[in-house]
Amino acid sequence: MSDTDETQLEARLADQTEFEPPESFVEQANVTDPDIYEEFEENWPDCWERAADLLDWETDHDEVLVDDDEPFYEWFVGGELNASENCVDRHLEDRGDELAIQWEGELGETRSYTYEELHREVNECAAALRDLGVGEDDIVTMYMPMVPELPIAMLACARIGAPHSVVFAGFSADALATRMNAADSEYLVTCDGYYRRGDGLDHISKANEGLEGVDHETTTVVVDRLGDDLDHELGDDQLDYDDLVADYEGESVEPVVRDAEDMLFLMYTSGTTGKPKGVKHTTGGYLSYAAWTSHSVLDVKPDDTYWCSADIGWITGHSYIVYGPLALGTTTVMYEGTPDYPDKDRMWEIVENYEVDQLYTAPTAIRAFMKWGEEYPEQHDLSSLRLLGTVGEPINPKAWKWYYKHIGNESCPIVDTWWQTETGGMMITTLPGIATMKPGSAGPPLPGIDAQVVDESGEEVAPGEAGYVTVNKPWPGMLRTLYRNDDRFINEYWEAYSDEEADEWVYFPEDGAKIDDDGYITILGRVDDVINVSGHRLGTMEIESAVVDVEGVAEAAAVGGDHDMKGEAVYTYVILEDGYEESEEMRQSIVEGVEDGIGPIARPEQVIFTPELPKTRSGKIMRRLLEDIANDDDLGNTSTLRNPDIVDDIQEKVRSD
Repeated sequence: MSDTDETQLEARLADQTEFEPPESFVEQANVTDPDIYEEFEENWPDCWERAADLLDWETDHDEVLVDDDEPFYEWFVGGELNASENCVDRHLEDRGDELAIQWEGELGETRSYTYEELHREVNECAAALRDLGVGEDDIVTMYMPMVPELPIAMLACARIGAPHSVVFAGFSADALATRMNAADSEYLVTCDGYYRRGDGLDHISKANEGLEGVDHETTTVVVDRLGDDLDHELGDDQLDYDDLVADYEGESVEPVVRDAEDMLFLMYTSGTTGKPKGVKHTTGGYLSYAAWTSHSVLDVKPDDTYWCSADIGWITGHSYIVYGPLALGTTTVMYEGTPDYPDKDRMWEIVENYEVDQLYTAPTAIRAFMKWGEEYPEQHDLSSLRLLGTVGEPINPKAWKWYYKHIGNESCPIVDTWWQTETGGMMITTLPGIATMKPGSAGPPLPGIDAQVVDESGEEVAPGEAGYVTVNKPWPGMLRTLYRNDDRFINEYWEAYSDEEADEWVYFPEDGAKIDDDGYITILGRVDDVINVSGHRLGTMEIESAVVDVEGVAEAAAVGGDHDMKGEAVYTYVILEDGYEESEEMRQSIVEGVEDGIGPIARPEQVIFTPELPKTRSGKIMRRLLEDIANDDDLGNTSTLRNPDIVDDIQEKVRSD
């Protein structure tokens, strides 16, 4: 392509606000009938039979939805099934020799498991856990990085009817102890360590520290990942995974039949009170919903090679690395390491090597790819890609268009998905075989999902106005309660907009949003990610989008800081692309960009340039810390950040500016 053609293409993309799915994609898509929205609305809740039909049931359900104890809804009542059987056994006849899991370690090692091999591994692990004393409804904690033994252990637990509770490997020892105590979990599966940027990290010491804080006896199984790279000794109540499983070679475990409403897993997520919330997901509704959204939104087919680059320690990895893809019999890719090791083309090397069909990743990763430059994806053949997705936070239009052009070659639809740990699966996004895509907007609610944008009194807002997302009908993937805390479940998710006397229950996910004339919803971020400037509510995402639209800006974070006149003022923290320098001219360009994109009301009080932003180990920007810096408040504990040193640097920069 000539420089002139390239310039014209960039200009067209910059101006374009709507994109149609490519005809070649629509021709083969799993869902292509636009009447599906109307069908789900007219046939609700029986429309969700479509999700249940994607699974094999031991006993068919009697009722799709039981709602006589709202908001403790029950789905597919009377139905019985086993999640492990649905993700493994039922594929053996037709796909036993096909790959189920393709794993790549950070150092370049690979392991692959056909469905037959996965079946054997899961059965042997299930037999070992059962003989250790794990019984039906015992909660098994897993504190593991991205190694194949993690999904194997999850499926083994599901096979014997034992719910699992996966704790992200980057969490602290205290976090592990807190979660094991809250769940009364007597069993832990962990590992000796894992690799990051080529270095072996000691994980077992952190696990042992956490176990010291558990207030009951435990049994621990330890996977040996690092081999000779880490010397360690196992305690009296600890067993080596390989040695343990070897004793059960070739054993077969009959899947335990579970009621649809039996718990499949617990996932602890952050709470406003500081105490983690144990989100309870059940077998029938959750698995049906994960399978249905994988089928309809991610367009997953059995012969695909599909890659979600999340960590299984988060709900995205549960739903869209393990349960959704494996329930559909596809090949799911797992990667242990970071996207820039040993070089910044590692992601694209994996896509090329395995001929990946779908890539589902986070906007924070896409912004990093942009900063590094398009020369890295251009080194690889990405033509196998059929669909792209984003998850975890809103994606700004500039990053969306870069992803569309440089990764998808303008031939892949992008699904920008909004959902939560609590929802179990996607809620707001486009169906890629049907809907127009609008960069920056997640899209309409999925069929069967009654999501609205309302004001503080619960009335729907006019198009273009900011409000709050609510969900006015239940859905199969929803959390059933918070573990052992029904009161907190009601208080945190249902009280804000529900009318208990009128028996009208409304789920409130605590996210701000806007809606347009076409019913497309743009997520503005958490309620606490909204800045109130002189009575005007401004979403951090729309400010950040305006900043990154400025030439030379790679990434930005916007927060509110105290202001005597305005109440709050906008503070922006900005990372520049390689080749651009910090200057007053750049600062002024950013201010003008925000004023042009949103209006003078959003004019930044201060623009702070920084090489990095403080992020959690999952890649989320810690805006709370940036607010504390803007207000010159005490920062508290920053040790859980992926890059804690950057906080002091930013703080010094703000004070000097």
